[in-house]
Amino acid sequence: MTKPRLYSGMQPSADSLHAGNYVGALVQWRKMQEEYDAFFSVVDLHAISVPQDPAELRQKTRRTAAQYIAAGIEPERSTLYVQSHVPAHTQLSWVLNTITGFGEASRMTQFKDKSSRYGSDGTNVGLFTYPILMAADILLYQTQVVPVGDDQRQHVELTRNLAERFNSRFGEVFTIPEAKIPADSARIYDLQNPESKMSKSGDSPQGILWLLDEPKVLQKKIMRAITDNDGVVAFDRDAKPGVSNLMALYGAVTGSTMQQITDEFAGHGYGDFKKAVAGAVVAEFEPVRERALELLDDPAELDRLLAVNAERANEVANETLATVYEKVGFLASAR
Repeated sequence: MTKPRLYSGMQPSADSLHAGNYVGALVQWRKMQEEYDAFFSVVDLHAISVPQDPAELRQKTRRTAAQYIAAGIEPERSTLYVQSHVPAHTQLSWVLNTITGFGEASRMTQFKDKSSRYGSDGTNVGLFTYPILMAADILLYQTQVVPVGDDQRQHVELTRNLAERFNSRFGEVFTIPEAKIPADSARIYDLQNPESKMSKSGDSPQGILWLLDEPKVLQKKIMRAITDNDGVVAFDRDAKPGVSNLMALYGAVTGSTMQQITDEFAGHGYGDFKKAVAGAVVAEFEPVRERALELLDDPAELDRLLAVNAERANEVANETLATVYEKVGFLASAR
């Protein structure tokens, strides 16, 4: 029986992924590769929609791929590749650009947020067309399921609209994908600003738990996490955002429910609770860190794995692209 197709990816925008990436994406992907024909990409083309140092981008791309593997994404089971190693991503993106309305692209929330932050002179066209490249990423592989956070739902909806528009205009080519927002995925917030989602661009380095942080660094950050003054371990996102964030993190790495955590730490202060959280996080992250560093010690082997996977991605993507080119009327190459 053929497994349904899945696609997702993350940008190589930092030297390390963080706890939010791990809990919200990698843990979910690891489970999903059991039941889906999964394609996972390090989306370096998306990364250059903001300025990048070329040498650092190459390094971050390898480091991101190593963390995918270390967290349990298996290159023998899933197709794990670097986006720029598959030229069809940009080739299909151009075709989709031509059927996307300017107003339609302008309404994308993330673009409006970023363009208002950077101003028109600081906003490039790549940032504007970012969702259309994302649509190409998804549609190339005849993807059925796209695991994304709620903030990406609008982009998947655009992808669906473009696929339906293309199919209506040129004939059936694309599978219409569905967004999958994992119901059991905890959202992890910044430890120093627990009302903001943990982000690679967070204001305080102390608020971010990096997967590649050494154990002592993780422990120190968790012990210094913002809580409150009442000393009660209970989940209330509005009234107790700091404590609730630590509970969500603890639950994500131990499998405990919020009620089980409340019961476990009834009568205990925040010191005991934070020590337990730190211990659980270190136990979860340290094997990932060690495996990632081991992979990075042999970059030639890591590059070989990525190249093998890119071959499969190219094979699938080029089949879709050839059909698209034929449908829109491009003259076939004589070669």
